[in-house]
Amino acid sequence: MSANPLPFLSRRFRGFLPVVVDLETGGFDCATDALLEVAAIPIEAESNGTLRPGPAHHFHVQAFPGSKLNPASLAVNGIDPHHPLRPALPEQDALERIFRIVRHAVRTQGCRRAILVGHNSAFDLGFLNAAVTRGAIRRNPFHPFSSFDTATLAGAALGQTVLARACAVSGISWDPQSAHSAVYDAQRAAEIFCLICNSLNASFVGAQTRAGELGWHGAASDAENETGLEEQPV
Repeated sequence: MSANPLPFLSRRFRGFLPVVVDLETGGFDCATDALLEVAAIPIEAESNGTLRPGPAHHFHVQAFPGSKLNPASLAVNGIDPHHPLRPALPEQDALERIFRIVRHAVRTQGCRRAILVGHNSAFDLGFLNAAVTRGAIRRNPFHPFSSFDTATLAGAALGQTVLARACAVSGISWDPQSAHSAVYDAQRAAEIFCLICNSLNASFVGAQTRAGELGWHGAASDAENETGLEEQPV
């Protein structure tokens, strides 16, 4: 039995739980364009520390009142926001459901906060934060400005920044017909994230040894303090 009672993920990213998020939208402007789909996949760890994608959670989202819908964006993601059988939830309701799931995962893994993982993560984090502001949602489990970008990670580790190509060179299946669905893109980004992090395990173990020699303990407990953010309950 390990001498450290903390779950592995609470130590792997210094108290932050990676959650892969993909959003499908009606454009590129988070202030004016509609959020139409959201998917979230909390990362899990096996007993040996190998990371794996957890279950995917996915909701269709109603365009918020007055939002814009760019026909070019809808042509890419294939969403018909006005389809009568589309099971869409109001934006605030969809996000609060996702946030409850994420908060539970954060508690289960002994972490203090979630950190968004996304392919071109600044885009997803920008839309997420804009929707949180619109809905005056108070219990947002995600770090407001930090994220893990799989485009950057894949570019450094695999020489590819396009998600489809990163999957191809990694031996991860890619279905062009399923692409640009929030849940499908999140699942592929989660696989890329786990693959790259797992390949860095030896580096992580060495760094942890060095951190111990430097007397850096309680990484999970000081993660929020270092960012200058007050701890928020999850």
